[in-house]
Amino acid sequence: MIERVVVVGAGPGGLAAAMLLARAGLSVEVIERQPNVGGRTATVNGDGFRFDVGPTFFLYPRVLEEIFHAVGRNLHDEVSLIRLDPQYRLIFGGGGELLATPNVEHMERAIAGLSPDDAPNFRRFLDDNRQKLARFRDILERPFLSWRDLFSPALFKALPMLRPWLSLDGELARYFRDPRLRLAFSFQSKYLGMSPFQCPSLFSILSFLEYEHGVFHPLGGCGAVTQAMARVARDLGVTISLGEDVREILFDGRRAVGVRTSSGERRADALIVNADFAHAMKRLVPDALRRRWTNRRIEKKRFSCSTFMLYLGIEGRCDDLAHHTIYMAEDYTRNLDDIEKRHVLSDDPSFYVQNACVTDPALAPPGHSTLYVLVPVTHQHPNVDWTVERQRHRALVLRQLAKVGIEDVEDRICWEQTVTPADWEHGHRIYRGATFNLAHSLNQMLHLRPRNRFEDLESVYLVGGGTHPGSGLPVIFESARITARQLLQDAGRSFDVCEVPNERERVVPPACVCRSAHGMQANHGEPMSARMEEVR
Repeated sequence: MIERVVVVGAGPGGLAAAMLLARAGLSVEVIERQPNVGGRTATVNGDGFRFDVGPTFFLYPRVLEEIFHAVGRNLHDEVSLIRLDPQYRLIFGGGGELLATPNVEHMERAIAGLSPDDAPNFRRFLDDNRQKLARFRDILERPFLSWRDLFSPALFKALPMLRPWLSLDGELARYFRDPRLRLAFSFQSKYLGMSPFQCPSLFSILSFLEYEHGVFHPLGGCGAVTQAMARVARDLGVTISLGEDVREILFDGRRAVGVRTSSGERRADALIVNADFAHAMKRLVPDALRRRWTNRRIEKKRFSCSTFMLYLGIEGRCDDLAHHTIYMAEDYTRNLDDIEKRHVLSDDPSFYVQNACVTDPALAPPGHSTLYVLVPVTHQHPNVDWTVERQRHRALVLRQLAKVGIEDVEDRICWEQTVTPADWEHGHRIYRGATFNLAHSLNQMLHLRPRNRFEDLESVYLVGGGTHPGSGLPVIFESARITARQLLQDAGRSFDVCEVPNERERVVPPACVCRSAHGMQANHGEPMSARMEEVR
């Protein structure tokens, strides 16, 4: 019988699974090493400045809406979501820029400004990917526990749209001749830590999701979402223990029976691991107990890139800078090869800047701004010594900011934190500092990824980017739903709470819309100032 469940890690996947299991009547405890919830979807605080640790794009809220609905709550009652329009600004190092908008007519005109012949193909891209998502959604919402699960009618029906011989860039070449536009619709492969020239063509649905379902900013940042999840989980009876390090998984043979933490033992009938998969296995589980995912095999797997981060609290406002800005290196292919093949640092790196205060001023003291700067770099590799490169790369990145119009930023910094791949590995316990986990190549997807009901051990389940379906917040939430369903089925309990409600059951109010970098319109006519005050 499964009555008591321990969840290792209070990241978004662990919290979502805890909510669903508690709603089904199980006793659930979440144990988190950090003093706050969220994992990489937590909040950095300093001198009145607040930053998201990791994800800043909140996409496709449908999955989390359904999880909240399943436990009797409404996501929009717990978190204020602002839909951004424009979604982001893309600046191409080779010349030109694109202001991406979900307004189809406006987007066609923006595309025409770069390549008139490509503009009519935007609607075809949306139509084809709408159909692709409809066919693959059922596949991404079910477990793949063995190769036999490949023989499903849904997968056979979807195969003609998969085109496994094409990369994401190759898929986009069917719509856009201009290479800048292919980058504009493929940079989302970095959500998976992959190059668009290596990423499978399936993932053209990522950029489609942005245009079809929106790019959102949760007031307070994405960390506000995991804080709301923790609040709801506690209301449902979940115990969340913070600042407690899980040091060992306890076994009876191959069956997990609990954990040993910095404060003692916790016994459990089942265990959910929400920590970084590779790091957790090597640290918490003896190698001899693992058959398929031994240390030797883990080391041979392909892992994603990492990120170099600057969290900058600065004097003054940046009201002319978009909420999200992405700079594409002039030689983008070389930049990607530096990251994935040569494992060196580029002289002209691509980068991303979030200027969240243009939408959410409460994230900084009055008259100040937060700049979140992310640079994709190689995961931990002998070619790069971050004790040597940390300050040099910081200086380079600050100079790069001028390419998106941010001048003299160093003189305006009044609070700062830097995170390198070494910090991700040692401080956040991420294997090789690979912030997007196992790469999403075709030989590391579906049943070839670590499975939601972990195949190497008994009574151990996985959630997060290291298991099926993969990385990215919506996908991680789906992994939690799949895992909770499997666990409840194994427990002999009803798993209705994990089922997808039909459209008539979903009650989703319209999100707030940020209509430009300079103005917003709130939900139900409520003044935005009132929502800001709630966050303060």
